[in-house]
Amino acid sequence: MKLLLNILIFCLMLFSSKEILAQKDSIVAQRNARKMVRQGNQLYAQKQYADASVAYRKALDKSSYYDKASYNLGNAFYQNKNFKEAVPQYELTAKTAENKKTKAEAYHNIGNAMMEQKNYQGAVDAYKNSLRNNPNDDETRYNLAVAQDLLKKENQQNKDDKKDDKKDDKDKDKKDKDDKNKDKDKKDGDEDKEKDKKDDKDKDGEGDKDKKKDQDPKKDDKKDKEQKPKPQQGKMSPQQIKQLLESLNNEEKKTQKKMNAKKAKGKKVKQEKDW
Repeated sequence: MKLLLNILIFCLMLFSSKEILAQKDSIVAQRNARKMVRQGNQLYAQKQYADASVAYRKALDKSSYYDKASYNLGNAFYQNKNFKEAVPQYELTAKTAENKKTKAEAYHNIGNAMMEQKNYQGAVDAYKNSLRNNPNDDETRYNLAVAQDLLKKENQQNKDDKKDDKKDDKDKDKKDKDDKNKDKDKKDGDEDKEKDKKDDKDKDGEGDKDKKKDQDPKKDDKKDKEQKPKPQQGKMSPQQIKQLLESLNNEEKKTQKKMNAKKAKGKKVKQEKDW
């Protein structure tokens, strides 16, 4: 029993010594953190914001929830125009700060960082949170009014842009529909032209067939014979007249000769037919 009691006393002493050491380490860490914050503040005052940021980070490494270190780090980021990186530091301060004034200042600076990023909705929310913690801050109230006005204009612009987009989409759909109808009309027109060409070709084929039919060689010969001029009866050519006169002349000579011969010899002369 005595042994057990001694062990219990030893454990209590050991635990107490560790707690004491932890407290000492915590105190030392907080002192070092405050020291680094002071160094950061000196650099910040000299507008050496990047170096100040390094000092504030070291302070947070010593004490993660040191709200002054996170707040000042946010300010260093903000002055160096790293607005996006500044916001988480202000949010950490707003979360860990024990008094409302510090929370109000953190939210106010969040609103300013949001304004720089043209995030007007985020700025409005941040300024409202700041006024909830400090309703008497006229600067925050003024910034809130500016942010609300810019947000209203942005929403109106977005609404107008959506209308324009809808109108453009509608015009595009109409144009596509018109183009489609034009393509259809063109296609129908081309088909009609092809059909007309085919009909003309068929007609030409029939015409050629009829033409060939009309150009039958037998019919052409018959037509030529029918169209060949016939000699008119009773009309003689000069050559025929000459031949006729010569024939008559010869016939007359023969007749005269026969008559003379008959008279002379009394012989019968063979009778020639008249021409």
